[in-house]
Amino acid sequence: MSSRENTGMALGLLGVVIFSLTLPFTRIVVQELHPLLNGLGRALFAAIPAALLLLWRREKWPTWQQVKGLSLVIAGVILGFPVLSAWAMQTLPASHGALVNGLQPLCVALYAAWLSHERPSKAFWACAALGSALVLGYALYTGAGSIQAGDLLMLGAIAVGGLGYAEGGRLAREMGGWQVICWALVLSTPLLIGPVLYLALQHQGAVSAKTWWAFGYVALFSQFLGFFAWYAGLAMGGIARVSQIQLLQIFFTIAFSALFFGEHVEPITWVFACGVIATVMLGRKTAVRPAQPATA
Repeated sequence: MSSRENTGMALGLLGVVIFSLTLPFTRIVVQELHPLLNGLGRALFAAIPAALLLLWRREKWPTWQQVKGLSLVIAGVILGFPVLSAWAMQTLPASHGALVNGLQPLCVALYAAWLSHERPSKAFWACAALGSALVLGYALYTGAGSIQAGDLLMLGAIAVGGLGYAEGGRLAREMGGWQVICWALVLSTPLLIGPVLYLALQHQGAVSAKTWWAFGYVALFSQFLGFFAWYAGLAMGGIARVSQIQLLQIFFTIAFSALFFGEHVEPITWVFACGVIATVMLGRKTAVRPAQPATA
């Protein structure tokens, strides 16, 4: 791997560490706030520093073609994943949601092959499929042989979130990683203001300081700063390859859930997590052919 690819992997890992606390903090927030208010409100809150940064840097407006790509980013990482995962966290432990979320790297790799024309090797797909099979096996095992409603919500979040990740990584090659998430947040603001205000007015009762701190994290870090590193990493290291680092998010989320949030983690969870991590290490050594430049 080149130094640029290694830098991309390192940035991707930094993004994953930041994202690993998203589900535990989301689980805290949805105990007091409606999942929609959490999912949409965190993006509206993050749009404020995003707009200020764009103004300060005097960034030029994206082209119409880039706006069309940003609409996929908005659908995936601003609307789809935050809302669906917040609903899932009402019924699933964060550690369980993290394991199901391990399917997202495979989705991102598939989208990368479709949107960015990357060509991973057969060995890469084998490792990605094995990791995904372990995740599905865990979901079935802990669900007593059946998929729970929360699992279906997480699967939906993964499908749309993976699209937002892959398209954002592709756009980051043109615009820059932080510019992608900033423009996506700013352009989504008209869609967010009405629903967030309505849900905020419908809310009854006080909101605890613990919930506000958790909401602050998912807004400032999960929805904003984490994407600075994540999209830059995808652009530098290759979308399909760097996306597989997200399987390590399982380990970090489970560890943080047990250490800081008091969730009980069954020993079998660690067995599955270690198996998935092993597939990441194997997949890192496989070949991924980047997109070929267009010829006249």
